[in-house]
Amino acid sequence: MNIAVILAGGVGKRMGADIPKQFIKINSKAVIVYTLEKFQQHPEIDAIEVVSVESYIDEVWSYSQEYNITKLKWVVAGGTTFQESARNGVFNLEKSCCKDDIIMFHMSVSPLIDNEIISDSISICKKYGNAIAASPSIFNICRIKEGYYSDEYFSKKDLVTLNLPWTLKYGKALWAYKKAYKENIGTGSDAYLVSLLIDLGEKLYFSRDSQKNKLKLTTFDDVDLLEGYLMLTRKRMKKNSEEER
Repeated sequence: MNIAVILAGGVGKRMGADIPKQFIKINSKAVIVYTLEKFQQHPEIDAIEVVSVESYIDEVWSYSQEYNITKLKWVVAGGTTFQESARNGVFNLEKSCCKDDIIMFHMSVSPLIDNEIISDSISICKKYGNAIAASPSIFNICRIKEGYYSDEYFSKKDLVTLNLPWTLKYGKALWAYKKAYKENIGTGSDAYLVSLLIDLGEKLYFSRDSQKNKLKLTTFDDVDLLEGYLMLTRKRMKKNSEEER
């Protein structure tokens, strides 16, 4: 079984909106719905779990009815940090999953993921045990020291930029989070699944990513970009449909 775990537990403090950013509506549809539809429509995804802001759990279930998200099987409350939300999603599935099932974490505010990225992530995970969306870095970087200088340089040819989805076997995810929270490894506010896997001595294997998939709603500028992309997509679809007639 392949399960998409949609992370929607954040409140979007940096955006400063009245509601969590994943529930902001664009063209009368909440952002999270666009994301859910991508996984609903993908033939290799068998079920969906949403890790939600607790006060919006009923809202998520209502979206599943309104937009026919029939693969949605679980909605669980998020935690106070990103890592806690991911952990809650994993622990909630313990009675429903076997160790070889695949779970794919993705952000509710990154709705421009496409079928090729989802398929490649599953394929790489089956081959190596995990898959982390990545693309070649376009910048050289330095590690900052004391806030104003560096003596470490990293060439872009040796770097990749990491993104979601993060995909791995359920048994590995359960082991990682149980060990993390039992031994206090990688549980801080700046920790993520990928950093936890590295902390636990695991290798990361890279899967396909795209520039579109990097669009994550953080500010209202990102909302404008997403709205513009959706408008352009509808315009192109309408044009193609008219040409086919």
